[in-house]
Amino acid sequence: MVIVGASLAGLRAAETLRAEGFTGRLTLVGAEQHAPYDRPPLSKQFLTDSTPADTALPVPDGLGASWLLGRPAVGLDPDSRIVTLADGTRLPYDGLLIATGAAARSGVIPGEPGPGQGVFTLRGRDDATALRAALTPGRKLLVVGAGFLGGEAAAAGRALGLDVTLVEAGAVPLERAVGTEAGAFMGMLHREAGIDLRTGTTVAEFRTAHVTAPEFRTATSSAVAEPGAPVGALTGARLSDGRTLAADVALLALGAVPATGWLAGSGIEAAGGVPTDARLRALFPDGAVVPGVVAAGDAARVPQPLAGGAAPALGHWSGAVEQGAAAARTLLLGEAAPVFAEVPSFWSDVHGVRLRSVGLPALGDTVKVHECDREARRLEVSYHLDGRLVGALTIGRTSRLAAYRRALAEYAEYVAAQHA
Repeated sequence: MVIVGASLAGLRAAETLRAEGFTGRLTLVGAEQHAPYDRPPLSKQFLTDSTPADTALPVPDGLGASWLLGRPAVGLDPDSRIVTLADGTRLPYDGLLIATGAAARSGVIPGEPGPGQGVFTLRGRDDATALRAALTPGRKLLVVGAGFLGGEAAAAGRALGLDVTLVEAGAVPLERAVGTEAGAFMGMLHREAGIDLRTGTTVAEFRTAHVTAPEFRTATSSAVAEPGAPVGALTGARLSDGRTLAADVALLALGAVPATGWLAGSGIEAAGGVPTDARLRALFPDGAVVPGVVAAGDAARVPQPLAGGAAPALGHWSGAVEQGAAAARTLLLGEAAPVFAEVPSFWSDVHGVRLRSVGLPALGDTVKVHECDREARRLEVSYHLDGRLVGALTIGRTSRLAAYRRALAEYAEYVAAQHA
């Protein structure tokens, strides 16, 4: 068995293979040099704690795996069942799990300075380490995108004493993910924390310093830059609404794209993620199963029973865990493996409160607000599609999600049974 992707989904798959009796050769391939680590803390306590949080994932004793770290995969030949690595290594496989995750979207805003000049993305541990070093009190942080990652990073910057501006194209943060009601609640939390939240706009252009002097003006703006800023360093941005901002640190939180470019030429069309069937088996464009290949996590597009079999991009921690385990069972059992029917879930910690969601809130055509207490910082909403529950979200009311989860799980299992 070969697992390409040595992070959460890959590790959970390896653990499941061994737990369910696989005794053969097991190889994990990772593009990064790091052993498996947890990503959620990277936008939270890893940035704010005086000592960086330990993000390492525990690897069980006796896993008996070969680890090929810092050696990204560059090609797949499904006919010969061979994965090729960047160093020329060719790995034959009987079963293959694709779990290469996703990469941060970048390079989409004109004027973006080069590496080390003030603009960051946040996906891996090295990204977080670089961003952490830049978040020093007194600096001006610009976060582009008020989704979950952007909101968490903005909250971290504010907690560290930075002046923070959060720019969002939608009318409220998280509008597409959780709707107007919950998004407006999150916007309130950001503003109460002292974040300058700008909605209905985005960054049209970055501005950088072009000369070094005690005081100077940028080549594209009359705004005075920070004294002594190095050539090419970020000094600010122009928004699509025409306003300008000063900033010396910026984080692009514009979503992610599946890290599947290495599959070019394999016959699998995976630009939006590897398409799979209900058992996580990879599919060719004609719908045929790719022999011996499964996919899980952010690199995969897995049909969701709550979505009527559609495969939305989720990018949740729980999805990586559950799909990694399910894909491993499919490698062992094939057609006898259970149909995937887990209910998606997500959490986010911002400004001292915890947001939790279950199901697929973005699918809802109707939102019901059961509690909205801004003073107590509590929110409970449910999401419905054609009158059927498809998701729920709470802020400060985590215990109330259990009933929603049970109802969603019952429906997901019912739908999955129709495809077993």
